[in-house]
Amino acid sequence: MTPQTEAELATIIKEADGPLRVEGGGTRPIGGASNGARLSTLTMTGIELYEPGALTLVVRAGTPVAEVEAALAAEGQRLAFEPMDHRGLLGTEGTPTIGGVVAANVSGPRRVQAGACRDFLLGVRFVDGQGRIIRNGGRVMKNVTGYDMVKLMAGSYGTLGVLTEVALKVLPRPRATGVLLCEGLDDATAIQVLCRALGSPYEVSGAAHLQRGLDGAPVTMIRLEGFAESVAYRAGEMQKLLSDSGSFTLETDPDRTAAGWRYIRDVEPFHGRPGDVWRLSVKPTDAPGIVAALPGTEAVYDWGGGLVWLLMPEGTGGTEIRETVAQRGGHATRVRGAGTDAFPPLPEAVAALQSGLRRRFDPRGILNPGLMAEA
Repeated sequence: MTPQTEAELATIIKEADGPLRVEGGGTRPIGGASNGARLSTLTMTGIELYEPGALTLVVRAGTPVAEVEAALAAEGQRLAFEPMDHRGLLGTEGTPTIGGVVAANVSGPRRVQAGACRDFLLGVRFVDGQGRIIRNGGRVMKNVTGYDMVKLMAGSYGTLGVLTEVALKVLPRPRATGVLLCEGLDDATAIQVLCRALGSPYEVSGAAHLQRGLDGAPVTMIRLEGFAESVAYRAGEMQKLLSDSGSFTLETDPDRTAAGWRYIRDVEPFHGRPGDVWRLSVKPTDAPGIVAALPGTEAVYDWGGGLVWLLMPEGTGGTEIRETVAQRGGHATRVRGAGTDAFPPLPEAVAALQSGLRRRFDPRGILNPGLMAEA
């Protein structure tokens, strides 16, 4: 089912007599599979309002991310949270939609500086599990009372309601980008370097480490953005700051720097390779130790080590991974691989709160049932 309008969507949900599998472009099949009828927002497209001077964008949920990014680029602006394209990693096709990005709170390398998708979400319109059309938030940042559904919808994976429209804050594109590169660092040293860089006053907008770069050697990457003169000055000062850890070179070619961060953002080192993929959220300084405790893995470190992507042998059970991560206060999500345990178990109090919200907005339990079964 692909409704053309919000009203049609509301009618479909209200009259549904069984579970619904909610999706946008179908590019991100993460979590427990639902045997419900497919319900896609892919045809609900279009930019409703774009005010470059106010840094505000209102867009229908099914609008392709590429269309949104093209409209912003024409005005010298961008989605600051740098959403990932999961297709290469998951082997899917289709078209990533802005509603799907919001529903999964997809946030890329720039999160370390700018924040996550939910931090740029100003307002939402959605249809809940009873077929009610609900609007929350607005087109400017403001305090809210009652449920802050704007924040709740980001990362709810369609289990509370089906997004029909989102309002986002956007930001200007930088005039220049510089990437400091250092080859040969081991994981522990690289994370120490990235933590020092992020703790410096030089406004780092990307901090990543690959165990295996394009030439097979480990590579550590630090991104700086802004005016060209500012980038050059900050890069020079950063090189001085980190001179005791290795030799850094500066890459400023726009195409090469953009390609390098797409490589990190979309986890391209794992594309087309067999194995399960896990996404770990951990304290950066704990990340190398966690990876070392899980033999047979390959890691991509992002967010200065706070986000770790792991490629593991196919069929690897989640128990050992989750126990290893939980011992250090982190959590792990299975992004690729068989199993119903994609999402980590929640603390009892949080699970009760989440269950209560679902009963409030989807009392029949028809929206993506089982998708977050272990959450």
